[in-house]
Amino acid sequence: SMTVMFMVFFLLCGCGANEEITKAGNVYKIYMVGKEETKINYREEVTAIEKQLPLLEYLMKLLEEAPSDTAFRAAIPPEVSPPEISVTEATVTLDFQEDYYNLSTGGEILSRAAIVRTLTQVPGISYCSFTVAGNSLVSATGSPVGIMRADQFIDNSGNEINTEEKVNLTLYFANESGDGLVEVSREVIYSSNIPIERLVMEQLIAGVTEDESRSGAYSVVNGDTRILSVAEKDGVCYVNLDSGFLAQTLNITPDVALYSVVNSLVELSTVNKVQLSVNGETGILFRDKYLLENQYDRNLELITIPEVEPAGGVENEMEIE
Repeated sequence: SMTVMFMVFFLLCGCGANEEITKAGNVYKIYMVGKEETKINYREEVTAIEKQLPLLEYLMKLLEEAPSDTAFRAAIPPEVSPPEISVTEATVTLDFQEDYYNLSTGGEILSRAAIVRTLTQVPGISYCSFTVAGNSLVSATGSPVGIMRADQFIDNSGNEINTEEKVNLTLYFANESGDGLVEVSREVIYSSNIPIERLVMEQLIAGVTEDESRSGAYSVVNGDTRILSVAEKDGVCYVNLDSGFLAQTLNITPDVALYSVVNSLVELSTVNKVQLSVNGETGILFRDKYLLENQYDRNLELITIPEVEPAGGVENEMEIE
């Protein structure tokens, strides 16, 4: 019938129009800070830039532009010099100059939230790290801010955005020869709406800092690994990761690959054992040695003192069947 023909024609035209819109580029939210420094909001911009670094640089320029809405200021206001940008795996690092510390305490947290939320929209970027003149950014309480994700910052309610807590984590990374674990203490400021078990996994995926690597610690978990879920029940921490976790890390034994995660999580007072899964599957033999459906408790025999050869005994460690 005529009506059906018209409908089909209308639908075809409709699809064509939408395709044109998407071809023009991708839509990104550019976050900005309320002048009273109690909230953040965003405007939308479209760009056809797809390469990671040029896209990050473009978004940074937009973050420096004064918004047309006069109730808001740019995330990077004029009194702060634009930072140098570098990317390592899933983390973008912004190195600011000393004038970054001109921001007020509340304004600084909101600027950070606006920048992190904007830049983590870029494909492949999950984390942001801020440095000032090459040193880790220090919060108002004097502690290093550490690596940030977008969901650390809750939208628009200035009160909640400030609920940050300081925690000391004990994390285990590889030693230089990849056959033992090195203990690292790391102070992290984190948003208290994130389960601490998840925070530990994020810090392991983010890897070691320069200072930690100088003292003999090496990253273990592949930096592209995504966390699908983390839950703790009755002392067991269930961690579900994507297949990035299975990617081989050079020269690291299966024991170190597994127990970097297990020992770090068991350091938490709430966790006694860890069970891992990959894309929800537990019937996987991890690194040809460890069946994931087993629950693992900590292995203290792998812990070594950095830069000192472990005195034998690494070979004789207990196998968990």
